[in-house]
Amino acid sequence: MKFPSEPFKIKVVEPIRRTTYEERDRLLREAGYNLFHVPAESVYVDLLTDSGTSAMSDNQWAGLMLGDESYAGSRNYYHLEETVRSIFGYKHVIPTHQGRMAENLLFSTVVKPGMCVPNNIHFDTTRANVEHQGAQALDVVIKEAYDPHCELPFKGNMDVVRLEETINRVGRNRIPLAMLTVTNNSGGGQPVSMDNIRQTRALLNRYRIPLFFDACRFAENCFFVKEREPGYASKSILDIARELFSYGDGCIMSAKKMAW
Repeated sequence: MKFPSEPFKIKVVEPIRRTTYEERDRLLREAGYNLFHVPAESVYVDLLTDSGTSAMSDNQWAGLMLGDESYAGSRNYYHLEETVRSIFGYKHVIPTHQGRMAENLLFSTVVKPGMCVPNNIHFDTTRANVEHQGAQALDVVIKEAYDPHCELPFKGNMDVVRLEETINRVGRNRIPLAMLTVTNNSGGGQPVSMDNIRQTRALLNRYRIPLFFDACRFAENCFFVKEREPGYASKSILDIARELFSYGDGCIMSAKKMAW
């Protein structure tokens, strides 16, 4: 395959240290084969996360120097608020230092012990924050999501039939909200169709259950909707995003994964 040259210059490089086979073997044994216990400086190729691991542009670095660090009323906050509202359409904007903190704020507020939170598939920190509240984090993705040989355009879809069965089995009062992760990160980054989102919203409306998005890769999901779902080829990614979030009552996200 032939690829064009990259349309940017690399202005900053950070040296990394190459380890030996013997050193890696020792580090893994000492860590009990838990990669979270291996010092980052000993990792040559880090594939653990995509959060904040990409290079920043010259404009982004310049933005740090031009930023308003006022203790209150910072103009950068108002710019962030305006941008978030223009894309997501939600009135209230609460910045946090990480997506997992946003999860903690949401679930510690609305989730009680013994409750159940359905999702297509929970991301690991999302699941941990739900279970930390003494609730059940339930995955209700379509069965095809677990078959690597099955090719579908939207393998991240919620199984709407199973979702309704879950509501009836658990009881509406024990489900404070349902979630959709777009794209379905723990399911291999598979997208969710707009039709599936609408069906999920319609079902939850009948039971008066709020719908929240884990929106860490919403733009990527919108791209797949544009490429794969009938009726969206001529629409912009922004318009698709605005429609997507119009079906939700709110969202949480790690903004470090999406280039704004």
